[in-house]
Amino acid sequence: MDIFEQVSEDIKKAMIARNKVELEALRNVKKELLEVKTSKESAGVLTDAQAVKSISKLVKQNKEAAIVFKEQNREDLAEEYLAQAAVMERYLPAQMSENELDSAVKAIIAQVGATSLQDLGKVMGIASKQLAGKADGRAISEKVKQLLG
Repeated sequence: MDIFEQVSEDIKKAMIARNKVELEALRNVKKELLEVKTSKESAGVLTDAQAVKSISKLVKQNKEAAIVFKEQNREDLAEEYLAQAAVMERYLPAQMSENELDSAVKAIIAQVGATSLQDLGKVMGIASKQLAGKADGRAISEKVKQLLG
């Protein structure tokens, strides 16, 4: 069962359980996946890789919205967005630990032959592709800067 089908099944389960937060989060995911599936680029076919990329984007948007709401002293809305992000994260691959990220970035730096911050673009280009969905882009960037700096 692919991610799209799993989300559809989980929507039904959330409806039966009357779980509003989960239902809203899953509906947002399904809407985003449908938009990707019907876009010209995908020609009606949705791969799991495209689904993971779309869900990652949604999770990031929800977390950023939660930060804004916290800054505006709207804890209720911030908690709701964080809860939805947690539901969405169930469909993403497990995130890399700090040690795993460290060793993966070191391997990429060795592969590219990078020696200084001037090689940041080369390393980030490969690291972003290889670690997509496994680690946050900001965390990858910070780790690369730390190791090259």
